Amino acid sequence: MPSLAVNWGAILPHLILCGVASVILILSAGRRGQVGGWGLWLAALGAAGALVAGWMLEPGPPAFAGSVAVDGVSRILYVILSLSALMTLLLTSGYAGRWEVESGEFYALILLATAGMMALAGGLDLVTIFIGLEVASVSQYILAAFRWRDVRSTEASVKYLLLGAFASGFLLYGIALIYGATGSTNLREIAGQIQSAGLSGSPLLLVGLGLLLVGLGFKLSAVPFHMWTPDVYQGAPTVVTAFMASGPKVAVVAALFRILFSGFDVARPEWTVIVWWLAVLTMVVGNVLALVQKDMKRLLAYSSIAHAGYLLVALVAGRELGGIGVLFYAVVYALTTLGSFGVVALLRNEDEGGTAIDSFAGLGFSRPWLGVAMAIFMFSLAGIPPAAGFVGKFYIFGGAVQAGHVPLAVIGVMASLVSVYYYLRVVVVMYMREGESTAAGEGWLSFTTVITAVATVVLQFLPAGLFALAAGAMLR
Repeated sequence: MPSLAVNWGAILPHLILCGVASVILILSAGRRGQVGGWGLWLAALGAAGALVAGWMLEPGPPAFAGSVAVDGVSRILYVILSLSALMTLLLTSGYAGRWEVESGEFYALILLATAGMMALAGGLDLVTIFIGLEVASVSQYILAAFRWRDVRSTEASVKYLLLGAFASGFLLYGIALIYGATGSTNLREIAGQIQSAGLSGSPLLLVGLGLLLVGLGFKLSAVPFHMWTPDVYQGAPTVVTAFMASGPKVAVVAALFRILFSGFDVARPEWTVIVWWLAVLTMVVGNVLALVQKDMKRLLAYSSIAHAGYLLVALVAGRELGGIGVLFYAVVYALTTLGSFGVVALLRNEDEGGTAIDSFAGLGFSRPWLGVAMAIFMFSLAGIPPAAGFVGKFYIFGGAVQAGHVPLAVIGVMASLVSVYYYLRVVVVMYMREGESTAAGEGWLSFTTVITAVATVVLQFLPAGLFALAAGAMLR
């Protein structure tokens, strides 16, 4: 019987984020939502506080009747998600006022979405995971439409909302079927029931698990549930797109990791085949469709689809090998994605098609630091040294090989080679085409972009510390 003792420390990062979000909403209520610079920095302080609370989390037994994990994996994930929120807020500096999204609700929604992602990543109960997913998703639906005067932003939000509602329905129906088969929504109790009652081949259980994979596959942008991604990424405000492309994917992969290995490890032969093919389709389709994109945000959207496939490869590799790869790659991917969208956010003529790849012409000479930073991000996403993406892919594909999934690793490497073309195309445009870049120099926005580039390079040459941290988390 799980302990009913209340461990508030287990959800302290969530409480800090929700508390600061509530304060921002209350203080901005009498100002028609407009809060100016203090709202941004109060939100950033909340994200930093959640980061510290996550780092200080002491691993122990699950909390709240076994529905919330308190382990090393949760600790790292809370830090990653808090860092993603903090860097998004820093990227918002300058951008928010320019595109009229500077309001208390905007900052509060980023914090609430992050709190939902934490519940999703740390949940050990399917109901907890569902609630976390919905809190994060609803916040993102609203954030996507924040530039309400721009029809593309509104269209992106409507598409995301409608398709997301269908995905949530699949997820909830899957939870209902799993409950019907096992009598529980707690992942550890589900695992015990599957083993004791021999339910690994139960049609009801497998259909329920399949529906879970459909619902979470949509949130992850896994093929064939990826259709919404390019349109939503292109229409949403760029800083919102940066946020959606980084933190949520990490949280969903973490939820999949817990569901598959904590609840359905006994049924691994059944679900491994499904995840194997999802990984292949996602890597191949994401990279192939990215080849023909002319808009930077759409290119990065298909890129994020491909990287979701790489993360699925890590799940196929198994708990130990795959878990280390997921945690390492999550840090690298979050840094690289936030940085690359940060460069896009610096383009001043976003309304007039400023996110087209051709608009980056001459950036390497007109803004040398931004050009170098963008080149580093492209190298990292492609898996080319001296960027940390190379090490991340090495761990993921190496784990797949060690687990005996050599064909999957080969397909992943080949798909990654395809991606080199469209990533290097951006570098070629920046340095080998004449043009007058419209990139601005806006304080924290530029600073954050450069810092993420530096971190991406440092992790390439000094990966041992992060790798040891990830390996230690898997042992707790």
